[in-house]
Amino acid sequence: MPNDKEKPEGNAADAWPRVAVYGAGAVGCYFGARLADAGAPVTLIARPIHVEAIRRDGLLFESGGRQRRMTIAADASTEPVREADIVLFCVKTRDTADGARALVPLLKPGATVVSLQNGVDNVPRMREGGVDALGAVVYVAASMPGPGHLLHSGRGDLVVGEYGAQATPSARAATVSGMFERAGVRCRLVADVRAELWTKLVMNCVFNAMSAVGRSRYGPLVERPDTRAVARDLVDECVAVAHAEGIAVADADMLYDAAIKLGHAMAPATSSTEQDLSLGRPTEIDSLNGYVAARGEALGVATPVNRALAAMVRLLDVAKR
Repeated sequence: MPNDKEKPEGNAADAWPRVAVYGAGAVGCYFGARLADAGAPVTLIARPIHVEAIRRDGLLFESGGRQRRMTIAADASTEPVREADIVLFCVKTRDTADGARALVPLLKPGATVVSLQNGVDNVPRMREGGVDALGAVVYVAASMPGPGHLLHSGRGDLVVGEYGAQATPSARAATVSGMFERAGVRCRLVADVRAELWTKLVMNCVFNAMSAVGRSRYGPLVERPDTRAVARDLVDECVAVAHAEGIAVADADMLYDAAIKLGHAMAPATSSTEQDLSLGRPTEIDSLNGYVAARGEALGVATPVNRALAAMVRLLDVAKR
């Protein structure tokens, strides 16, 4: 939860980049709030229902059983992008291409766009739309239980870097990492973010579909022997596909252990897929388990567990709409 710490003054405050959070749902509101609490000029670009609530009452930030209302700029239009030095791109993966095309005429010269999204192929899709974005891996459990109400359930850290092979981290990635670190948000800097994105995809594939189909929080998924066995199958399939893609992720044993630890650490959390289904919104399953299944088919790698869970989520998705 943001601290009531003293804000920077004078030249230090002036040094903050201006930030626009494009598509400020739970993830965007969390990281935008952390930056704003540290003194950065942040505008949340969100749905009108959230903007109205935030403008009227402030952002209700709930974490660890405590609540606090934060004053933070919010706008339902895209105009704040024109003044932004850094744009945090937080739209759902199904909106990536359209969102990137909408940004192109708004970005000022030298502005940096950072993809804070699920999935591993958002940056290439944004490039096709004319936006050369940084990739970021997001580790946070958060939801929006009501208009202007952010519920933080666990973690809140990032990994940021360029999408593509290079020897050292880029200057713009270092700037973004430094901004978050200054705000007290752990943000690891890497040269090439692709392996980190695939590592996060493995975690998402373990928890998202099972959490959605079973209407479960993370805790029971890692406590039950049967769901742990399914998790192991999911990890094995994801790693096989990643290796077939030429992505150097860690071995399956390490990633399975990491997934179990993550489940224990975020036991009260539910997945974004479960939240989408509960609210009757389309899911991102085709960028998660569905993506692994599709790439597995293209590469000749069997992915029966990912394929089955993706199919079940799609059935629920259709039934909810």
